[in-house]
Amino acid sequence: MVMEEKKKLLTYAGLKKLEDELHDLKVNKRKEVAGKIKEAREQGDLSENAEYDAAKDEQRDIEARIEEIEKILKNAEVVVEDEVDVGKINVGCTVKVFDVEFEEEMEFKIVGSSEANSLQGKISNESPVGRALIGRRVGDKVSVETQAGIVEYEVLEIQRSI
Repeated sequence: MVMEEKKKLLTYAGLKKLEDELHDLKVNKRKEVAGKIKEAREQGDLSENAEYDAAKDEQRDIEARIEEIEKILKNAEVVVEDEVDVGKINVGCTVKVFDVEFEEEMEFKIVGSSEANSLQGKISNESPVGRALIGRRVGDKVSVETQAGIVEYEVLEIQRSI
């Protein structure tokens, strides 16, 4: 029995970013690396040719990333942000919460796991905080167990991410 791949949730922006990266890898990076490999081959003996080895490693990394992106896209389910119900938190929402302990407001954009980037405030729907927030409404209090201990948030606002 073949295990079915779990659907990867993506926002439209995340989908577009992956498609652009895939195009760049296939059209530009492959050509660039093929050129490096050709140049290195022309230098003669490949057994001690560091440029050749580096180019082959780069080629392997590019092919692995292409395969990874194609797998994500094949199993992607795009969340249409304008259709997101802002009555409760879901993928494609931007959420404003109040951190009870530190008495500060924070904003998170809930995205699919392949788009998560904590430095940009994009948290995965599969992360502890993301999982705890999904389905909550304005006014709900949420306790989340994180590496830093239990964090308590109050949901202040839910908006569509644009």
